[in-house]
Amino acid sequence: MKHPVRYRLEYYLVRLLWAIFAALPLSAASGLGAVVGSALARVPPLRARVARNLARALPELSGQERAVINKGVWKNLGRTMAEQPHLKNFTVTESSPGAGQIQVIGGEYLQPDYDQGHAVILFSGHLANWELMPMVISRYGRPLHAIYRAPNNPLIDKWLYRLRDGVVVSALAKGRSAARGILSALKQGHSIAMLVDQKMNDGIPVDFFGQTAMTAPALAQLALRQDIKVLPVNCERIGGATFRITVLEPLTYSKTDNHQDDVAKLMAQVNDMLEGWIRARPEQWLWPHNRWPK
Repeated sequence: MKHPVRYRLEYYLVRLLWAIFAALPLSAASGLGAVVGSALARVPPLRARVARNLARALPELSGQERAVINKGVWKNLGRTMAEQPHLKNFTVTESSPGAGQIQVIGGEYLQPDYDQGHAVILFSGHLANWELMPMVISRYGRPLHAIYRAPNNPLIDKWLYRLRDGVVVSALAKGRSAARGILSALKQGHSIAMLVDQKMNDGIPVDFFGQTAMTAPALAQLALRQDIKVLPVNCERIGGATFRITVLEPLTYSKTDNHQDDVAKLMAQVNDMLEGWIRARPEQWLWPHNRWPK
């Protein structure tokens, strides 16, 4: 199958950057990624997009405070990109972490025998290095299926899919085809990991940073229909290539005769939790994504 020249050029560029970062030790690669991210922060359209979203979501901050966050956003993204070839080299600890380590708090929820082996839904957002979360969850021995948004470039999508092999049972691209895979996984008692902080144009309106944001309702619909526990997972960069992942106790939700209202209330809980995490470390969220309507 032929692909546009642009797709091939993008693919070769990504593979070249991957090779460069892979050739370096983890800490050095992450540091170089921060330099690359700082360079991206100087590109006016990129900087302006983040500035616009920050002003919309955090109007109480001064322009100088938002500018500092803006620079941090691109440094974090650069580090995240540079750390991708080293994901399997990270080690997990429950004590204070060092470089190349991930401290896990709430690891008892990730044990395969938690909830007698029943499936759970784990959710998070594009925080710190979000690619670490499926890897950490899988290391606890819990069968996991990751739901992701496929890149626009099919060459990059196919390549990244192969790289996820061995980390999760399956990676399911968002869409109708993923629905069958999700239901099959849940029937087997496998768990689902979802990033639920991106705009979905045909989603439901839910408050996020004091504004209406179109939000994907699938998490709440699945949980309510199948009585599945919903576990929040927060990822934080606490210095260089050092991280903390916190798994919190399951969300509390109720079922009434009004399914639509139940879904909206559960997704409001989810958005409130995501907002709290982002406010705590705003430089570590994916602000280039236009989360709200224009």
